Amino acid sequence: MIMPKIMLVCGKICSGKTTYSKRLATENNAVILSVDEITIALFGQRICEKHDEMVERTEKYLLKKAVEIYDVGVDVIFDWGFWQAADRQFITNHFKDKNIEIEWHYVNVCDDTWKQNLEKRNGRITSGQDNFYYIDENIAAKFDLMFEVPNRNEIDIWYENNWAKESV
Repeated sequence: MIMPKIMLVCGKICSGKTTYSKRLATENNAVILSVDEITIALFGQRICEKHDEMVERTEKYLLKKAVEIYDVGVDVIFDWGFWQAADRQFITNHFKDKNIEIEWHYVNVCDDTWKQNLEKRNGRITSGQDNFYYIDENIAAKFDLMFEVPNRNEIDIWYENNWAKESV
């Protein structure tokens, strides 16, 4: 019998994590768990001062739900970002303590692709095509500084999302 696994997708905002996660879900017949998807669906764009509290509560819920899904034999994909090494270590320990197999995926993105992704995302949001968080230049710069690139030994699958360079 093939055991299910939990795939953890790491990468900075607008790196292509969600697109990558959707592809993984199709290839593995897996369920995607996304904090952003739930918080936006429940609270909208203007969650403001309660954002951190709602994200924390949503993460706790999804950690429990992931184990339930795993226990019935279905692969789970976390489309969370895992921006900091401490977050990645916490999640690794959380699932290892439960004897659950995990697989780390990192979506690396070149600067040109990242900037194009930000522009496309914001354009889709302002036109009403998508319902994600709008990321202006100041927020993008702040989030970029917050992101800690993982070491190669932390990651099982390192995906290079550099389509902008390839298409030039």
